Amino acid sequence: MATKLANSPYELPLPSASDMKFGILVSEWNGQITKALLEGAVQTLLAAGCPETAIQVKYVPGTFELPLGSQFFAEYTEVDAVIALGCVIQGETRHFDYVCQGAMQGLMQMQVQWNMPIAFGVLTVDTQQQAFDRAGGKYGNKGCEAAEAAIRMVRLQNDMELAAPEAAIDRKSIN
Repeated sequence: MATKLANSPYELPLPSASDMKFGILVSEWNGQITKALLEGAVQTLLAAGCPETAIQVKYVPGTFELPLGSQFFAEYTEVDAVIALGCVIQGETRHFDYVCQGAMQGLMQMQVQWNMPIAFGVLTVDTQQQAFDRAGGKYGNKGCEAAEAAIRMVRLQNDMELAAPEAAIDRKSIN
């Protein structure tokens, strides 16, 4: 979902989130960036009609911990989706590759395992400036985009469950 000089890649209007509940996980590492991503995500949810009381924000130490934090949301709350926000900036070692790969694979696995949308709002950049550009700067705010993706995926899941209620999976019973 790359954007150029815009806050949203979507051409269709955003569905209402008035009946949705969201968990937002925020990495504490690179906190100045992730705080901006969080602000964008919350603004987008509120603009789509999600009540402030239906948004839970929790923090994890770093991006690598986002998958387990997502599992905690799935196990212990009634949220419809999780928005995972983090920022990993390339350094001199391969640590960047391991953290990014682990977070991406872990979040993808969580979606499938728990039958729950998990939006990937993790910046994987070469420089701090690239991160600022994508956290409310000249390339928009990827926190907004992650929130938009979460809303759209919850709406898709709800629509499909309504169309085939006998096929709906109870997330709590599959684990």
